[in-house]
Amino acid sequence: MTDATDLDECLRVLDDPGIEAFGMLLEAHNELSNAVGRRLDEETRVPIPWLGVLVRLARSPGQRLRMTRLAAEMTMSTSGLTRLIDRVEAAGHVRREACPDDRRGLLAVLTPEGRDVVLRAAPKHVADLETLLTAPLSPDQLAQLIDLLRIVRDHVRSLDSSG
Repeated sequence: MTDATDLDECLRVLDDPGIEAFGMLLEAHNELSNAVGRRLDEETRVPIPWLGVLVRLARSPGQRLRMTRLAAEMTMSTSGLTRLIDRVEAAGHVRREACPDDRRGLLAVLTPEGRDVVLRAAPKHVADLETLLTAPLSPDQLAQLIDLLRIVRDHVRSLDSSG
């Protein structure tokens, strides 16, 4: 009899809206990532992680970022980012430079070739995002989604950094 009671209690816990929200977030992320990645590869032959690096560098002052900051923005480990940058650098899209104010630090710098890739890929990528992500949302819903995701991200970061 205890097994049935335990199962009932477990099923009640599993009805928590947080479980549904997390599951929907994961499903939406996976569907969107797969579709965007497929389209981006078909149209530009640029993998999503590469474009993520190139866009972040293109949007940064001087088209450069410290590797540690870039890793944080990409939500990657520094070793994972190093491996990614190795591949993007081998393709000629970025280069590494010593950080002028910290000899231990390295900067990732967008090359002219990398800028050309961003300029070529960005319009197609934006069009895909409009089709796949923003089309079913009103402007207010999109703004709300951005705000809500930022709140959750910042909350999780604050908990991770505090303890």
